[in-house]
Amino acid sequence: MVSLGHPGTLPVLNKTCVEHAIRMGLAVGSDIREVNYFARKNYFYADLPKGYQISQDTTPICNNGFIQIRKSDGSLKKIRIHRIHLEEDSGKSIHDQDPFHTLIDLNRAGVGLIEIVSEADIADAEEAMAYLTEIRKLVRYLEICDGNMEEGSLRCDANISIMPKGSTVWGTKVEVKNMNSISNVGRAINFEIKRQAAAIEAGEKITQQTRSWDAAKGITVSMRDKESAHDYRYFPEPDLPPLIVSESWKAEIQQSLPELPEALYQKYTQTLGLSAQDAIILTDQKHFALYFNRLIHLGVNPKSAANWMLGSVRSWLNTQASVISDFPLSPETLFQLIQLVENNKISLTLAKEKLFPLLTENPERDPLELATENQWLLQAANDNLEAELLSLIQQFPDKVTAYQQGKTGLLGFFVGQAMQKTGGNLDPKTLNQIITELLSKI
Repeated sequence: MVSLGHPGTLPVLNKTCVEHAIRMGLAVGSDIREVNYFARKNYFYADLPKGYQISQDTTPICNNGFIQIRKSDGSLKKIRIHRIHLEEDSGKSIHDQDPFHTLIDLNRAGVGLIEIVSEADIADAEEAMAYLTEIRKLVRYLEICDGNMEEGSLRCDANISIMPKGSTVWGTKVEVKNMNSISNVGRAINFEIKRQAAAIEAGEKITQQTRSWDAAKGITVSMRDKESAHDYRYFPEPDLPPLIVSESWKAEIQQSLPELPEALYQKYTQTLGLSAQDAIILTDQKHFALYFNRLIHLGVNPKSAANWMLGSVRSWLNTQASVISDFPLSPETLFQLIQLVENNKISLTLAKEKLFPLLTENPERDPLELATENQWLLQAANDNLEAELLSLIQQFPDKVTAYQQGKTGLLGFFVGQAMQKTGGNLDPKTLNQIITELLSKI
């Protein structure tokens, strides 16, 4: 087996891994290489038994491109992509499950992966975390990875170097590994910047090395000196032929790409008129955005659709610790519910607090039928209603006097009392109008 380094075992290139690399490259605007060669990267670690790793050295499948990040102050910054290349994964060394031994998991050794290498454009931990967040969002939209750092399917190695103020020459870089969340990447970078600065100010020399992040202690720990490229003794992989990416293959993959987060963000803010914050949340997860798209394609006002998605729907998902694919209401059912509110068939309060929860428990039911059965439909104004409201108002003579003396905010009090008395199935706008007229006549 390739993962165990058995003699005579031959590697096989996985076509899906190649397509995933091309999808990622096209998504970030990279140049896709036509003729690709593989190389052996020679080293021996405990988690790579055969003593070398098949990778791409001089011919990465993707070059150039960029990922745009949004910083906390709202500004945009492009992080350039240096290269995206294919290589095989190593195994996993586990140091925290046995006090005396390191355990080795070789299940993923030999499995194909893509490695994305950025240019030195990331200035601090905040930018690094934003960059990783965008990468995770992209791989999920492209469906080439689940993006779960905690499970190791998305990993980050951070190369950190600093320079004195006024200098243009970067210091010696240090690589930090074993960070299992985006927040830990930020913590590790901040620690390493402070560690290197303190060392330089104390007259110490920073050495090129690989360090491990200890999340429990909040520190980085030296693992080994970092090899240079010549230490790996790259040479052509003799068991894999050149990989040819034809224009037709590339075009076919290009056609299969979904709408990407940035394109959706621009559509939501520029075309639909949504706020930047709403657009960011709506595009955070692909299937959440797809649900929203189906909703507005049915004809829902985009702002109303966004309010429901970011309000009641998101609240339900958080309460259930669930995702949109598990949400019981189809876009068509939610559309019907929203239309009841938009057409003044039911009040927004009743729709959110009564009808929506009942629908999530009975997703096969028709919203209008449920509203009718529970007598939640808004009633039209009539003479009896005006008499009831007049009787209600007269129960609060002191507040009537205060209202007539200029405390117009008390109108909300009277409307609230009326809504409570009628069970909320009267149009608030109609109530406002009738009560205002009655108060002016008393």
